[in-house]
Amino acid sequence: MRLADRLLAVDRRIIYLLVGIGTLIPLLFPIGLPVTITPPVRSAFEKIESLPPGSVVVVSFDYGPSTAPENDPQADAVLRHCFARKIRVVGMALYSLGGLSVAVEEMNKVAAEFPLEYGVDYVNLGYKDGAQAALRRMNENLHELFPRDAFGRPVSELPLMQDVRSLREVDLVVSLATGIIGEWWINLVNAQFGTPVIVGSTAIGTPKYYAYLKARQAEGLLGGLKGASEYERMLSDRYPVVAEIYRSPTLYTATQGMDIQTIVHLVIIALVVLGNVLYFVSRFRPASGDRHA
Repeated sequence: MRLADRLLAVDRRIIYLLVGIGTLIPLLFPIGLPVTITPPVRSAFEKIESLPPGSVVVVSFDYGPSTAPENDPQADAVLRHCFARKIRVVGMALYSLGGLSVAVEEMNKVAAEFPLEYGVDYVNLGYKDGAQAALRRMNENLHELFPRDAFGRPVSELPLMQDVRSLREVDLVVSLATGIIGEWWINLVNAQFGTPVIVGSTAIGTPKYYAYLKARQAEGLLGGLKGASEYERMLSDRYPVVAEIYRSPTLYTATQGMDIQTIVHLVIIALVVLGNVLYFVSRFRPASGDRHA
């Protein structure tokens, strides 16, 4: 059998092995490929950068474990930016399929990296059902909508929430969203109440948000893992303490994720090109009888 035929008949497990190796390399040996900053991500970063210390930002965990590989790095970057600037954070979840679990996990993880006090520097209000009706109620009275936080403590007793009774006392909302919830924040909270909104969306959901950016109904946009990696880059360049956090060998980052995607895509492209070349070589080579004629 010719070499081309042997390669065309290669066991598919060899291909899986190559993809697996391409995935493992950036995890074991971080590459740190260059990241180009796009305007929507820069706008989101500069909006938070412009807020004075003591401002209040709502971070809404509007996603679940199914999109955590994309949304978790976005949440981590936004939280680290707020905490590095001494901006107070009010966390909540509007997504029913695991939104509360990711909110608790991500807020606890990032808060542990900074000298913060729960109830003073940040709170987690927990999950609330009700979709757009809940958002409308937030502009009237957050304490009635969330009488207790995610851990069962009365919200009225938390020092931070004594300064925040509704969205009128909030300087910015960041919705980390899968599906349509990010649009709810824009269409209701920004368009009707005037509260600035930033959205961190999954890659597949990103295109629909560009219309809101052009209409100036969104202050910025983090699109998928790529947007999170851009935010990480700007954050690391601006804050050495955060750059040190991102250098931890045990921390999964969007930059690592993008390195993995790049290498795996290169492997797939190389295999596609090789497969096509081998196909045409085997198709157009002379037949055995023609060679001996």
